[in-house]
This record gives sequence, structure tokens and C-alpha cells, in this order.
Amino acid sequence: MKEEKRKIQLTGGSTFTISLPIKWAREAGIKQGDELSLIQRDDKSLLITPVKAKKEQMNCAELTLIEDEELEGNFRFLIAHYLVGYDIVKLLSPKGFSAEERKWIKEEVRKRLIGMEVVGESAREIILKSFLKYEDFTLQDAIRSMSKIILSMQGDAIATLRKNDSNLADDIIERDDEIDRFYLLIVRQLKAAMSDPELAKKIGVDRQRESLGYRIIVKSMERIGDHVENIARNSTMIKVPEDAIKKIEKIGNNVRGLFIKTLDALSTMDIEKANEAIKDANSLTEESEAISEQLLREEQGADKIHALSVLQSLGRMAKYCEDIAEVTINMGIRGAEE
Repeated sequence: MKEEKRKIQLTGGSTFTISLPIKWAREAGIKQGDELSLIQRDDKSLLITPVKAKKEQMNCAELTLIEDEELEGNFRFLIAHYLVGYDIVKLLSPKGFSAEERKWIKEEVRKRLIGMEVVGESAREIILKSFLKYEDFTLQDAIRSMSKIILSMQGDAIATLRKNDSNLADDIIERDDEIDRFYLLIVRQLKAAMSDPELAKKIGVDRQRESLGYRIIVKSMERIGDHVENIARNSTMIKVPEDAIKKIEKIGNNVRGLFIKTLDALSTMDIEKANEAIKDANSLTEESEAISEQLLREEQGADKIHALSVLQSLGRMAKYCEDIAEVTINMGIRGAEE
């Protein structure tokens, strides 16, 4: 609908009234006596929504799998439908699903998409439905759960540097799947909140501009999880002198402490603590690079490549903490319109 202008009328000496565009009213299906919801946004604009349209409704989509595409490639399309908020997705296969394909899809849905379940299937169709309500699991709940898993992984990854425990390393790698699940859930929440200010407040996003900030934050957290996984993969193959192990452990513990400080700053919107975290991140990055250069100068054989990979991941984790701290500062400063 093109922009239309309406003049404000004064009714009864104390009430302002404005007429609604008839085309919009017809398309929205509203009639005399219906209720409208008015929500004031931060920029002083009003969001007008028919109340009946706000009742729970299921958004459905059909996704026909591309025959010459691998299952993982097709699954990315399903993830995209999940992220934009579809509640029901019908997966269609023109040639029919094999037993292996059906099993793989079910396992991946359970492993990667929180709240999505298989509710029906036939030879050529698999029906998926989301049972998770946004307000039942707020943004802060999801970030808190994601943070706890990352902290647990970090602690265990540092321990594997000395224990050389392959079972613990494998467990850390598996836990990274949980990080990815929460990341996708939060992105789904934030996308929904962008178009629904009332929902945004229910899940804990007080200002719409915060959605972009949280999107950057959870992406940084997801990348931190990936680097912890990389540390776990390399930890059992490190063969460097004891003094080098101690230095790597020290940086690992300091990076974990930096992540905790960053989370504290975010939870309280403490911009001074966030600024301190940025300074700490820069120091840790320089320290990890210095140790890497020292290892490169020494004749330690091919095995040092695993230690260098761990140090690189620790440096990247510090940088991602810096990114989170910078976003915290940006969100902690109130906008001019506020």
C-alpha cells in the first residue's frame, strides 16, 4: 500500500480520531466493532494490528527436496524455513524417501532444531511441527543455557591439554551440537521479534534495535563453541615441552575468565566492565601470538602444529569476546530518541 495521509479530527472536545484506509481494512478483514491493538514504538510511531490476527496461528510451508542435491544441502533449506518462523514444514520427495534418508532427517531434526518434531509421514512426505512457544523460553534463558554449555566445554578442553583424554575430547565435540541448536533457536526468536514488538518484549528484547546486537552476540558465542571444539580435536595430539603446555593452559584459563567477565557485563549492561574486557582481550590475543611465534622459532618437529592450532583458537575466542563486549557497550548507550 502506498503512503497515505490522514488528518486528525477532534471529537467530543477531548478525543482525537483518525480514519483507516478502507483497502487496508478490507484486506485485514476488520469490520465495525472489531478491536485494534495499538503499540507505541521507541521512535514514537504506532503499530496497529487487528486483535483477531494476533491469535495463535500456524504458519505452514511445503519444501520439495531437490533430487540431485545432497541431503545436507536440502537440510539447509529446512533450517532456513525454521529460522524465518514456519511452524509446520512438509518435506516432499518426488521419488520417495528411502529408509536411510528418513532416519537421517529425523536424527538431524532432533539434533539441530529445538522444538521441531516429526508429526506425520508417508512414502513421499515427512511433516515437521514446532511445539516450542517463544515466550516459554526467553532470549535470556537461551543465552544463559548456551553460556553454561560453552563454559563447561572450555573447562574440559583446558583439562584435556594435560589429561590427554580422548573420551573427554569426544564429549566436548558432541556438546558443540547443543551450542548450534541454541544458536538456531535464538536466531529464530530474534527474526520473529523484529516483526512483532509485543513478542519482542515477551522474550526480553525491550528495544528493537537490540535484536541486531543480540544476533551478533550469539553468532560470536557460536563461533567460540566452534573454537573450543577445535581445541578438543587437537588437545590429545599436542607434543610440546611442559613449559609450553603450562603457558597454553594459562591462556586457556584466562580466556575462560574473559568470557565470564564478558557475560557479566552483558547481563548487567555494564559498559565499564565491557571496556575492561576489550582491553583484556587485546592483551590475551597478543600473548597467544607471542607464544605461537616462540614455538615456530623452536625446533619441535611436526607435532607443534596442533599446539599452534590451539593457540590460534584461543586468540580467536578472545577476539569474539571483544566483539560481544563492543556490542554490549553499543546497547548500553541509550539512543538519542530515548
